[in-house]
Amino acid sequence: MVLKEIPTENFTRPLGRNEVIGLLFRLTIFGAVTYFTIKWMVDAIDPTRKQKMEAQKQAEKLMKQIGVKNVKLSEYEMSIAAHLVDPLNMQITWSDIAGLDDVITELKDTVILPIRKRHLFEGSRLLQPPKGVLLYGPPGCGKTLIAKATAKEAGFRFINLQPSTLTDKWYGESQKLAAAVFSLAIKLQPSIIFIDEIDSFLRSRSSSDHEATAMMKAQFMSLWDGLDTDFNCQVIVMGATNRPQDLDSAILRRMPTRFHINQPNHRQREEILKLILENENVDTLVDLREVAKDTDGFSGSDLREMCRDSALLCVRDYVRNNTQESSVEEDFVRPIAQGDLRKAIEKMKKSKTAGVQGVLMHSALD
Repeated sequence: MVLKEIPTENFTRPLGRNEVIGLLFRLTIFGAVTYFTIKWMVDAIDPTRKQKMEAQKQAEKLMKQIGVKNVKLSEYEMSIAAHLVDPLNMQITWSDIAGLDDVITELKDTVILPIRKRHLFEGSRLLQPPKGVLLYGPPGCGKTLIAKATAKEAGFRFINLQPSTLTDKWYGESQKLAAAVFSLAIKLQPSIIFIDEIDSFLRSRSSSDHEATAMMKAQFMSLWDGLDTDFNCQVIVMGATNRPQDLDSAILRRMPTRFHINQPNHRQREEILKLILENENVDTLVDLREVAKDTDGFSGSDLREMCRDSALLCVRDYVRNNTQESSVEEDFVRPIAQGDLRKAIEKMKKSKTAGVQGVLMHSALD
């Protein structure tokens, strides 16, 4: 067997200029195709891609509505801007809140007045508006309504921040979103960053917290402190909770202005009932003072639901009296009577009692 000798010059010959350019061109095309293929695959398997695109469209729409122009926003600020609320479109005002006159008066003096009359407070650092306001108390007593009414009356841009907005599956993205909350609020100032159920987001830190969650909380509080160093900054963080004992002590320190929104007393319940039934068809013989007495322990939302049930009783009677089998026909829905309110009160008391028993049973099983 004879082996043919292969000339070595075929392996040592240098590449020509055109060959080098062609090789670089092929490598460039291959790299670009690989990059865009991988990017397309990542975007295709990303479940939040569609949500991000919708959030960007919503943010652009809201920015136009509130009249913000020539303000460049980053990708993360766009995600937060999707939760903006235009104060001009808010339907809640001070007149829609009954029984909380003391809280409203203090809010006007401590939060709204320093913003509206800035020239009176420019020479004093002590008289600047608070950077953190906490509304705490039992559920259904008007904490969220007060926050919205504050933004409406003061003309603040309202960022309704939800904890889920700051969570992301990619490492480090949550910190960037937390930073975007404050950078966006500063660009849109005066503004309110409102966090409902703030205890679920900024609860007491412990060693069992996930690393990403702990870093996000630290980032949020660090940026919050930055608001205190800028006395001209018109950004307020407002939180609402019914479990203030679960909040981190560092968060409570950053919210020095606190308002306890308690269960309404007899006088406050009567004022709330008057406001709820103000534009409704109510019998002139209805005694709201007696109704307020019978609804001890009811929150504002309980009273609203109770009034809704009493109004539904009138509609049900109208429907029953106008069926095909009935010979009696009425042309109008009768007004809400005292008896309707009593039935609705008893129904609400039974549901509240059943709810308490369910909680106690669940606690006993645990």
